[in-house]
Amino acid sequence: MLTKNEIEKIGQEYINEIQKRTGIEMIIVSYRTIEKPYGFIYSYTSKKLFETKDDRYAVAGNAPFLIEKETGNIIVFGTANIREYYIEEYEAGRWPKK
Repeated sequence: MLTKNEIEKIGQEYINEIQKRTGIEMIIVSYRTIEKPYGFIYSYTSKKLFETKDDRYAVAGNAPFLIEKETGNIIVFGTANIREYYIEEYEAGRWPKK
């Protein structure tokens, strides 16, 4: 089982890869992080949106993601529904879709 620090490092590496692809500085919104027995669920956004609250800096497609404690696997949720929908689907064994 991974430690919280190891999981946070995986999450930051995931965000760093998104930054490289998009050229937009991103941050994990720590107060929105959810800890579950099976992992941590993170939300992220552009740093400029977080700092300014100006919608001009909003980014599309920034789906919440889960990092599993046992494996370190990243499970990307969707953006079509609220975060809780994807959590319920994951817990029921229906997400990710096969």
